[in-house]
Amino acid sequence: MRTVSLFAPAPIETAPLVLAEREELTPGPGEVAIRVRACGVCHTDLHIVEGDLPPRRSPVVLGHQIVGTIHRLGPGVTPDLEGTRVGVTWLAFACGTCAFCDRGEENLCPRARFTGYDVDGGFTDYTVARAAFVVPVPPVFDDTAAAPLLCAGVIGYRALHVAGLRPGEHLALFGFGASAHLAIQVARHWGCTVGVVTRGAEHRALAEELGARWAVEPGTTPPVPCDRAVVFAPSGEAVVAALRAVRPGGTVAVNAVTLDGIPAMPYATLYGERVLRTVSHLTRADAHAFLRLAAEIPVRVEAESQPLEAANEVLLRLKRRELRAAAVLRP
Repeated sequence: MRTVSLFAPAPIETAPLVLAEREELTPGPGEVAIRVRACGVCHTDLHIVEGDLPPRRSPVVLGHQIVGTIHRLGPGVTPDLEGTRVGVTWLAFACGTCAFCDRGEENLCPRARFTGYDVDGGFTDYTVARAAFVVPVPPVFDDTAAAPLLCAGVIGYRALHVAGLRPGEHLALFGFGASAHLAIQVARHWGCTVGVVTRGAEHRALAEELGARWAVEPGTTPPVPCDRAVVFAPSGEAVVAALRAVRPGGTVAVNAVTLDGIPAMPYATLYGERVLRTVSHLTRADAHAFLRLAAEIPVRVEAESQPLEAANEVLLRLKRRELRAAAVLRP
């Protein structure tokens, strides 16, 4: 089978991902083998490639937004899973017994393992996952549309909850790409007014297509105070701008796995019982709930499809902000 592997972190401009052949993996106890039909490309993949996240294994097969068909079962897996279409998310494993898992916070489990980082992911023809951590994919979405839902969609949905967004409130999104273009549709479904702050003119146009009341460049003061804000850009400057944009008592959720640092700011920017929170990973409950909601709305997924061997090129375009929204690799 073909895999796209990373052997050592390097700038994506050097094309460090290597296309190679290897034997198909055999599922172990409680695992399933999946024929990959599509795998979304995420900004976290770029952070792993360039070493912003420290390496956990080498080589590693990236990709954690996997849509595929179960074609082999490991010992102990219920037979009715064979042949079903499923999704695999960033969360590959949580222990289920620690205090965090007991509280329903498996995303914070200290023994958690992550797809395409601790275990091999979906930039390949076939992969293996724990049966308890795969999720059903709603039939309303084809493979290309479904893949970005499994991280960009789920993590954006979690970010709205972390921000405490309530129906009818005014929300600001800072950065507009794969995750934000799905989150805006959830917020609009809940009757919220949404504004967007983002650099690209094409991204601002897409935001308005998807129902943004306003869309402005960074450095522009939002036209109205917001109740909540979500920062999708890995930028500390955007965090400060979001705090300035929310009213007293409002909340800013930072949806970034890495951040370039938060610059010094006057205490008044945070004062007034404003809340600053981070979004850390996702839970299986988030994935199940979001996929049901996404099918109910149904959300419009802006995703381009590229062949597996284009992984380096797609990640380079992601870094250069040249993608309209999401991108998906198809084996």
